[in-house]
Amino acid sequence: MPDIGLPAFSQAEFAGRLGQELRRAGLDVTPERPVVFLDALRLLPPVDRTALYWAARLAFVTGREQIEPFDRVFDLLLGGGTAVGHHRPDPGPPSAVPDPTQPPAPSAAPSAPAPLAGGIPSPSGDSGRHQDSPRRSDGLRLIASTAESLAHKHFDALDPAELAALERLLAALTLRPPLRMTRRRAADPRGRRIDLRRTLRSSHRTAGDPIRLARSRPRPRPRRLVLLCDISGSMEPYTRAYLRLFPRAAADAHAEAFVFATRLTRLTPVLRRSGSGSGTDAALRRAGRTAPDWSGGTRIGHALADFNNRYGRRGLARGAVVVIFSDGWESEDPAAVAREMARLRRLAHRIVWVNPRKASPGYAPLAGGMAAALPHCDAFVSGHSLAALAEVIEAIAGP
Repeated sequence: MPDIGLPAFSQAEFAGRLGQELRRAGLDVTPERPVVFLDALRLLPPVDRTALYWAARLAFVTGREQIEPFDRVFDLLLGGGTAVGHHRPDPGPPSAVPDPTQPPAPSAAPSAPAPLAGGIPSPSGDSGRHQDSPRRSDGLRLIASTAESLAHKHFDALDPAELAALERLLAALTLRPPLRMTRRRAADPRGRRIDLRRTLRSSHRTAGDPIRLARSRPRPRPRRLVLLCDISGSMEPYTRAYLRLFPRAAADAHAEAFVFATRLTRLTPVLRRSGSGSGTDAALRRAGRTAPDWSGGTRIGHALADFNNRYGRRGLARGAVVVIFSDGWESEDPAAVAREMARLRRLAHRIVWVNPRKASPGYAPLAGGMAAALPHCDAFVSGHSLAALAEVIEAIAGP
């Protein structure tokens, strides 16, 4: 974030925390809202709290009744003395956007502020350089309309152009597994354990008398995230969208990516070698050459047994959050799925099963593999659209 007296958040972290707190306050915040907010910050970097407020309100507020809870959450999240969310004049009818081809008269009196995208005027106290230009307003309006149109559209109904737009929206999503406490410790004056080494080192300044006790606390660390995606023929329409989450997840040192159909293939080395500069499509093409069973049959039990034997029990799944993207259609004995899921359940901290068929009207988990796996899952979500990925992110984070 720019240095405008705000807490030291990154843009993505601030957008995520703001969306989470607004959702807790009762606002219907879908996953595309933080994406719109991040794009607004890129188009118009805020120079003060007022500009940041209007960028956030443009992205998150969709009705007049949401303004008061939004102001309250915005002020509480930023903290500090001056609360920019209170005592704001209620904007009147938005004025017309001036013609960008006609330069303003230098001697003209200050006119009503030009509205931003969505009919929200810029703050009356801002100078001209802080107001949105019509071109930027059009850009924000286009971003918002694109995110809104893709929010609830099923992934299997996306055309190539929409899939490319979806990739840009998915770039702002962050998969945040829960934290675990490690054996490493960090200095904390309120810690429960005395740090003997630091206490003795500081006592050298007081003639060897340990006047002040140094304390420490366990250092948290994100749990490992393991993603397993079904690339069989029945999942192919959804696989195109799900795998676009994998390159960003695999770039993290605590994430692993696998695909399976008739066999299990580890994609983490391929995706990490591809890097961010080569693009997602290039990374996925290389991954497709690595997995020869793409769009083949489905042997979920065999793939899970391979994962448990080669990776899971050797430490990759111990204490990890395992996310399985599959419709649960097993071509072999479903008992193998139940057996291997039970083994995985004993290793993993949390298992999330993402099945896009769950969003179909009248769906019931009657497929053999799905029925066998469901008793061993901590969360069962659909993840069939961009909006539904909010459930996936919350399921990964845990209760």
